[in-house]
Amino acid sequence: MIPVTSTDPRLEAFTTFANSGALTEAQSTLCAALLAENQHHLFADWDPAGTRDADKLAFLDSLLQADQSYPGGLPAYIRNARHLLAEASAGTNPFDGCTPAQPDIVDLSTFGPEYDKAEATGLECLGQTAIVLVAGGLGERLGYHGIKLDIPVETTESTTYLAHYASFIRAASKRTGRRIPLIIMTSRDTHPGTIASLKANANFGLADDQITILRQELVPALSDLDAHLALEEKYNLILKPHGHGDIHTLLHTSGTAARLAAEGFRYLMFIQDTNGQVFNAALAAIGVSEARGYDFNSIAVNRVPGEAVGGIARLVKPGHPDLTLNVEYNQLDPLLRATVSPEGDVPDARGYSLFPGNINLLVIRLAPYIKVLEASGGIVAEFVNPKFADASRTTFKKPARLETLMQDLPKSFSSGEKTGVTIFDRTWCFSACKNNLADAAAKAAANSPAESASSAENDFYLAGRQKLRMAGMTVTDGPVRSIRGIPFTTGPRVILRPSFALTLQDVRDRITGGAISGNATLILEGDTRLEHVVIKPGATFVAKAPEGTQAIHTNTTIPAGATYTLHELTDAEMSSPDTPEFLKIRGYRITPPAA
Repeated sequence: MIPVTSTDPRLEAFTTFANSGALTEAQSTLCAALLAENQHHLFADWDPAGTRDADKLAFLDSLLQADQSYPGGLPAYIRNARHLLAEASAGTNPFDGCTPAQPDIVDLSTFGPEYDKAEATGLECLGQTAIVLVAGGLGERLGYHGIKLDIPVETTESTTYLAHYASFIRAASKRTGRRIPLIIMTSRDTHPGTIASLKANANFGLADDQITILRQELVPALSDLDAHLALEEKYNLILKPHGHGDIHTLLHTSGTAARLAAEGFRYLMFIQDTNGQVFNAALAAIGVSEARGYDFNSIAVNRVPGEAVGGIARLVKPGHPDLTLNVEYNQLDPLLRATVSPEGDVPDARGYSLFPGNINLLVIRLAPYIKVLEASGGIVAEFVNPKFADASRTTFKKPARLETLMQDLPKSFSSGEKTGVTIFDRTWCFSACKNNLADAAAKAAANSPAESASSAENDFYLAGRQKLRMAGMTVTDGPVRSIRGIPFTTGPRVILRPSFALTLQDVRDRITGGAISGNATLILEGDTRLEHVVIKPGATFVAKAPEGTQAIHTNTTIPAGATYTLHELTDAEMSSPDTPEFLKIRGYRITPPAA
């Protein structure tokens, strides 16, 4: 046991307690290390022995947990914080001397033969790809008080995001003949709910050994430029989220990345908790990585100037290797003004920003990824964003903390890793569910993506209609309604399950001709084929071929009749405790046909 000593009289009660045998060896060692890092305030003015001893031990346990979850421990966290805080106080510009240039881009936003070729290549690599799901957030910003994974991506059949993702993995596993792993990063907030959702739904058909759960821990807040760890009160450390870049740390420190490589997996596909469109583009993105040799491939969209989405640029700096990196939207405009665009973040001839928009969907080649993490000890580039109290930039309005972003991994590249960007049509690959109805309506009024539960569902059906059109079916959209200020296309509502089609070619192979229009509903699942099927407005056609069977529907017209119906919620229903939250965050319900 390391004796804890100090000449500071404020620490007398602590040193007495520490040397009484009450501490474990790990706790004692950590306390000595923290004192060496000038963290005396953590142990000052403790109560005498016998008073609040349980609180003292719980406090030491919280310090030990934070120490064990951070590579290098709390002393490394404190030293990193001091360095970054000094730069923040000095107003250091991370892009000083950099000129933004276009990254290595493959543009698949208009589909065509190049898209089909990339998707076919991705399908060949699918059995060597693991899915990494970053799911640390609750839905409170939406007005939903559970985990976001439990929100339905669509309310025709009320399939949750987690169920939707699992359905893709089941279909991919069947297609490739190999169990596709699912790695989920949870947080303290979402871990219990995620475990409960998996248990209640029998893992949504996935095997136990197919799922790996990595729980993200919090990091201590910082009270000043000297990186003193902040206390809420005595014996109570303030802890804050460290950011989704922790997924890289956890994949390394847990041994998961190395295990997957040993099992023969070559790629990791990183997805977010509420983006039902991601798997529309996943295979083509993997195919681009394989064909172009990308070690780090960002799935991106054409960005609208001024929107709160970072731009991906190749940063050129004399004497330094080029770095392809996401530049946050609040940093992009000043960087552009200082370099290549004196007017800042303005539209180009196409009406888009000069650089593609980052949406935090990544394809990473596993072998170089492991080398990068081994070299860094699992730490991904961190930053700090303190809110200073005044122009002196020396004191904080509130405690800060170090943060890390998953898309910043290229900052750790040092061995010529190849980085690229693949651009897709926005609604094809990305439709976030994150804004409450009021905020979403304001965005819609400003002609920006609403990014609400209702707009995400709207785009989910839109992608289904896109697939039908590309298969040669005639699709006539129903009218657009404004529901609580957010546009919603009334139909057709099209759901093509992954068991029906993983690729665009699958859709073309299984649908020939036909038509669908108006507020019709079409749901296809399993080995189902449509040949010249016409679905009239007000009609519902649900075709689900059971496992091991094939269903072929030929030269059929589905007339209007009992159908799924969209009903806007009244103000009374919106305020009623009996209305489920997943409906309130939309402002409508979709009722099934009468039995």
